[in-house]
Amino acid sequence: MFRADFELAFTHPITIVVGENGTGKSTLLEGIAAMAGYDDAGGGKGYMPVDHAGSIETSGGRLADALRGSWLPKITSGWFFKAESFFAVARYLDRVAVETAKPPPDFLSHSHGEGFLRFFEERCRRQGIFLFDEPESALSPSRQLQFLRVLRRMEEFGKCQVIMATHAPILMAYPGAQLLLLTKAGLEPATLEQIEHFKLMRQFSEDPHGFVQDALQEAP
Repeated sequence: MFRADFELAFTHPITIVVGENGTGKSTLLEGIAAMAGYDDAGGGKGYMPVDHAGSIETSGGRLADALRGSWLPKITSGWFFKAESFFAVARYLDRVAVETAKPPPDFLSHSHGEGFLRFFEERCRRQGIFLFDEPESALSPSRQLQFLRVLRRMEEFGKCQVIMATHAPILMAYPGAQLLLLTKAGLEPATLEQIEHFKLMRQFSEDPHGFVQDALQEAP
């Protein structure tokens, strides 16, 4: 459960947060991550893959100070995946493996999207809370379908809580997910058909050339 000046229960194993750029989706996930004991730049419990002395300060740590959370039972193992810090996390995992005389996972030897999927397959198969910030960033539509199958396996495992921020209508359509719309006015439940991302993609699919032509003619 997440509390600020309101109370919000994540009632489904898969919760999806949707909103325009700048509405605070990443900050919300960073705050929940920090509250759960993760570094708000991404990674697993106890990891600090990013040198904060030379990085852009995030807002998640400050937001976490204003949050109160409860879990039944409380679980803080899992992962906080941020697309923008994936390379730093992957390099960190390789370095730690070498230092402990273990084979490095070497996620960066693959294409960007393949590295993402291999990471999801290998690191998201255990009990815990998993926060995904725009996991679709490097995934083609067909790879997004593969990621949905990863989510389904996590849900069927029965011991995972997923909170995800995304712009991808394919991911928003995960069956039975709790869909939340974040705007400057707050956070509220929504249906896929109410989400602007979905409306735009539906209009594009109905008339791709006309849709793009109209968009190009609109005033900036």
